Amino acid sequence: MSAAPRPTHQRIAARTWRYLDGFVSVRKLGEAFISPIDVVFSGRKAVQPDVVYVSDARKSIVEENCIRGVPDLLVEVISEGTWRRDRVDKKALYEQFGVAEYWIIDPDSRLIEVFTLAKGSYQLHARSVGAEKAGSKMLTGLRVSFDQLES
Repeated sequence: MSAAPRPTHQRIAARTWRYLDGFVSVRKLGEAFISPIDVVFSGRKAVQPDVVYVSDARKSIVEENCIRGVPDLLVEVISEGTWRRDRVDKKALYEQFGVAEYWIIDPDSRLIEVFTLAKGSYQLHARSVGAEKAGSKMLTGLRVSFDQLES
């Protein structure tokens, strides 16, 4: 069993969820979820991303016990020991299943990276450090800095 995430990880994940949820709720674009929640891509491929966004157009994938299908946007906050899993393994999995947008937040580097799917592979859409803001390609107007998530 892996160790529970540290308070810093939980704080950043919760603030990311709050920021995303506030943005999509006000605009009635869909729903944001925070871990722990299972995202089941197929019978054998399930993950628990830190933050999940499902648009209204895809809301049928939200079931009673899990999200069964491909969400629109997933966020992972890197923790001690999860660097390879978040940056390599999960990134490849999300790309394979067609998650349109994937955010990686690295508290040690105070970094946000936004990847978007183009012709079946992820391309870096935005990268910000500290007070610089990274923006979503999918959710026009959604821009956030690491500093906003940290404070």
